[in-house]
Amino acid sequence: MGVKSVITEKLDLAVRAKGLYEKLVTWRRTIHANPELSFKEVETSRFVIENLKEIGVDSIQTGVGKTGVVGTISSGNGPTVALRADMDALPIKEAPSHSFRSNNDGIMHACGHDAHTAMLLGAASLLVEDKQNNLLNGTVKLIFQPAEEDTDEEGKTGAPRMMEDGVLDGVDAAVALHVCPWQSPGTIQVNDHYSMANIDVFEGKVYGTGGHGGYPHLGTDPIWMLSSVLPVLYGIVNRRLSSLETAVMSICKVNAGTASNVIPEEASITGTLRSYTPEAREQLVSEVESAFRMVEALGGRYEFVLERGEPALNNDPVINREIVEAASQLYRDIKIEHGPFGLGGEDFGFITKEIPGAMFFLGCALPDGISRDLHTPIFDIDETCLPIGTAILTETAHRLLKQD
Repeated sequence: MGVKSVITEKLDLAVRAKGLYEKLVTWRRTIHANPELSFKEVETSRFVIENLKEIGVDSIQTGVGKTGVVGTISSGNGPTVALRADMDALPIKEAPSHSFRSNNDGIMHACGHDAHTAMLLGAASLLVEDKQNNLLNGTVKLIFQPAEEDTDEEGKTGAPRMMEDGVLDGVDAAVALHVCPWQSPGTIQVNDHYSMANIDVFEGKVYGTGGHGGYPHLGTDPIWMLSSVLPVLYGIVNRRLSSLETAVMSICKVNAGTASNVIPEEASITGTLRSYTPEAREQLVSEVESAFRMVEALGGRYEFVLERGEPALNNDPVINREIVEAASQLYRDIKIEHGPFGLGGEDFGFITKEIPGAMFFLGCALPDGISRDLHTPIFDIDETCLPIGTAILTETAHRLLKQD
C-alpha cells in the first residue's frame, strides 16, 4: 500500500469516528446521568453489554473483576492488544448545569469515566467494521473496568481484580486514555515512563498517658509529642529525598482530644505519600515511619499503618510513539504536548507494571474559560473530543497489531 493510500485510510478513520458523534454523545450522556460507585456498576455494565451486542461484538465476558466487562474482537491469529476504559463514578454531588445531570444524588461522573466508556464503545464499533472488511490483523480486547476510584473490602481496585480473573492473559500491549480538562480538544498529552504517582496512605498514632490540662507535668502528652514529629515529616521531601525525585508527603487529617481541659491519651494523623520511582516510594515510606520513632524518646509509643495503593503509571515509549503517530496521521493539526500528568493516582499503573502499556491524556476543556477540574462538582467536557479519542484508540490498536 502506497503512502497516499495509507494517509487516505487514516483520514477515513477520522471521518468514520466523526460519523459516530451523535452515538458517542448519547452513550456518554446516558452513562453520565446514571452514575454508579466503584464495584456497583451493575447498570453501567448492563448498558455496555447491550451496546456491545448491538455493535456486533460476538465474544463478551461479564462479571470480570466483579462488575467488569470484556469484549473481544478477533480475526484469528496475530498479536493481542487491550484497550481499557474505566466505568465508575465518584461520591460527589453534581452542580446542576445541564439536562443530563446525575439522577443519583451524591454520585457524579466527575472524572470523565462516562466519556472513557463511550469512546471505547465507539472504538468497538469501528473495529467490528474493520474486522468485517478484513482490516483487522489480530485480536483486540475491550476492557470495561470497574472501580478505578475506590477499593473493595480487601483494599483492591478494579484493575488488579480483573487481572486476577485473567484479563491480561495473552495480551501483548495495552492502551488507555483519560480526558484532560487543562488541554483543549484537538490536543493530546503524552509522557514516556513514569507519568502518574505511586499512591500510599499512612496513619500514625501517638500514645501517651493523657491527663488534666492544668497538670500536664503529671502525664505524657501525645499532642506535644506529635508536634515534634510534624516538622520532621514536612522536611522529608526537601531534605531526605533527592531533589531529582518526584515525591510529595501530605498530612490531610488530624485527630486528637475531646475537651478543652483534658489531655488525650492518643493523637493521630493520616496522610498520603506520592512518588514516581519505586526507589523513592520505598524511601518515602521508610522515612515517614522513622519520624514517628522519636516519640519513644519523649515517653510515648506509636503505631504506623501503611495502605499500599496503585503503582506509578509507567508509559512505554514505543507505545507512546504509536499513539503520537496515530494521532498525527489522523488529525494533521493535532497538538502534541509532552510532560508528566501529575501526582494523581491511576490504577492503569497495575497493568503497565505487568505488560507494555501507555495512557494518553485527551484535551476536553470547554471554551468558556471556567476551570472544570477533575473531581469537582462542576467537572464537564467538550464533547467534540469524543470522536477524536475514539479514532486515536482505534488507530493505535491497528498500529500495534501490525508491529512485528
